[in-house]
Amino acid sequence: MKANYHTHTFRCMHAQGEDEAFVQAALEGGFGEIGFADHGPWPFPDGFVSRSRMTCPQLPGYIASLQELKRRYADRIRVRIGLESEYYPCYRDHMLREKDAGIEYFILGQHNVEPENVCPYVPSVSRDDEVVLRYADAVVKGICTGLFTYVAHPDLFMGPRRAPEDFTRACEEAADMICQAAREQGMPLEYNLLGLMNEMDGCPRGYPSAPFWEYARKHHNDVILGVDAHIPLALTRFDVWQEGVHRLETLGYNRIEVPVFPD
Repeated sequence: MKANYHTHTFRCMHAQGEDEAFVQAALEGGFGEIGFADHGPWPFPDGFVSRSRMTCPQLPGYIASLQELKRRYADRIRVRIGLESEYYPCYRDHMLREKDAGIEYFILGQHNVEPENVCPYVPSVSRDDEVVLRYADAVVKGICTGLFTYVAHPDLFMGPRRAPEDFTRACEEAADMICQAAREQGMPLEYNLLGLMNEMDGCPRGYPSAPFWEYARKHHNDVILGVDAHIPLALTRFDVWQEGVHRLETLGYNRIEVPVFPD
């Protein structure tokens, strides 16, 4: 079954399209299952308002909208309700409350080493090897919680590292840390198709990173394709999906369609 569990909505302020348009695009793209995983909200204590994620008051409407789509499209496609979230120990209880509210799964997208009200976006500072290792440590801690279904764009730190020589010893160490932890926990890594689509369209963002995936294959991780859809059209890009499949097959990865969802 063709499936995607990394789909955003307009609520994150950098995606476009109504929720139903993504479901309809998924049907056009041949998907049997679509999971929404918009950027999860955090209750920042200082009143900080993120420009890249929904607010806490928007969460009930997000869940209600997707529950309605789940009901209406039940005979055509399975709809799952998730969030793409970082792991911050101080917000663990907040994530558990989100599960109680109706969130079915989380994918681990560690965009900041610490909450964004006090810490910059990883690719903006990850030319620094120390940041790369701090990122890897944060991802490993998230993997080991058992809260997450898979690791989104594990090579995010390669965003500004476009040349082969930019894949330093620190990058190798970071890849080892993430891949070993994911394998031990039986958690897939995501090969990110938003980055691949941008690359194929002439606007590369640095990931998926060829040096990362070439190096990491020695760990024999399971890998899942994530469309990381920010517009409905992304779910109909057969060329991008097939290129992702081809690259993983060429590298010898075991590609899976459906992950194991934590209880």
